[in-house]
Amino acid sequence: MARVLLVEDAEAIRTAVGIALQEAGSEVLTRADGTSYERDLAAFRPDLVLLDVMVPGRDGFELLKITRDTSNAGIVLLTARDGVEDRLHGLRTGADDYVVKPFVLAELIARVEAVLRRLGRLRTVLEIGDLVIDAEAGSVVRAGQPLELTATELKLLTFLAGRKEKVVGKAQLLAAVWGYDDYAANLVEVHVSALRRKLEAHGPRLLHTVRGSGYVLRPGAS
Repeated sequence: MARVLLVEDAEAIRTAVGIALQEAGSEVLTRADGTSYERDLAAFRPDLVLLDVMVPGRDGFELLKITRDTSNAGIVLLTARDGVEDRLHGLRTGADDYVVKPFVLAELIARVEAVLRRLGRLRTVLEIGDLVIDAEAGSVVRAGQPLELTATELKLLTFLAGRKEKVVGKAQLLAAVWGYDDYAANLVEVHVSALRRKLEAHGPRLLHTVRGSGYVLRPGAS
């Protein structure tokens, strides 16, 4: 589990991003400003920090410098400034990525995971019963038998496996796997059915439908 420290003064953004990170499998500590930043770095020891450039008091660039001086955490800046010079300044001063507001949560999580992966901080091998998923290598094995999945099926399976056997709704799957905000239930159902057939070719059901709620990946009965 990756540890992410989020410093963002806008409560709505802080809450939404915090929940999305937790649902993606991260342990999250959120702050509205950088008042306790040094203590948080030392005590929480984040693998990555998400910094709002315009946070009150010490701004994100100052917090970025503190991070680089005292920690080896990855750094992703969040900002409403979309000018090239602002982005270049952030990257030149040590940021690993720079995300402009407003952003799509699914894209932000993907960027966070990409930085964590580059830094070797993201666990990419997931196990559910006799199913082993190596997302980075793009391989899936069930009961010792390799499965041939499409890129979308692999992304769908990895997302479900990373939810720690929690039920995931269709709308959430659409946003995370396809990046859609509109509701398109049939798209999810078609891919879930295809993925389920491949999984069940080598063992009992792992991908369960929870009527009225969504889907869950776990061994045993639904």
